[in-house]
Amino acid sequence: MDAPAGVTLPYEGDVARDLARRAALVAPAVVLVAGLVRGVDGAVGAAIGLALVAVNFLVSARVITGAARRSPSAVMGAVLGGYVVRLAVLLGIVLGLQQAPGVDIPALVVTIAVTHLALLTWELRFVSLTLGAPGLKPTRREGASGA
Repeated sequence: MDAPAGVTLPYEGDVARDLARRAALVAPAVVLVAGLVRGVDGAVGAAIGLALVAVNFLVSARVITGAARRSPSAVMGAVLGGYVVRLAVLLGIVLGLQQAPGVDIPALVVTIAVTHLALLTWELRFVSLTLGAPGLKPTRREGASGA
């Protein structure tokens, strides 16, 4: 998708959707391992953690896209402020789930932390090294050499 001159496309949404897709790809393995290590409650905690991670990435992209329509300063404020707010919301959810039966909190917290880092590292490989993330990969134009 090509944009008119001077118009930038909101690639952050593409990257966030790719991260959420990757979370769905690894979800069965993560839930299975958590279930084997921590039991059924661990599997439930891991599943909730994976869902929270995917939603966190999608909300982050939405906030950045909205701020980008305003100004570069708004983007900086939204990125920092949004991070702090989303982190507080995640903490609040975890604290609220402590009282819920059937949710293993250590499995939930470890899944949230490890999955965030693992998915970002996985995506970083594509964005910074090959520009292969959705929306960032260079398109091949007709008649262009295959170099």
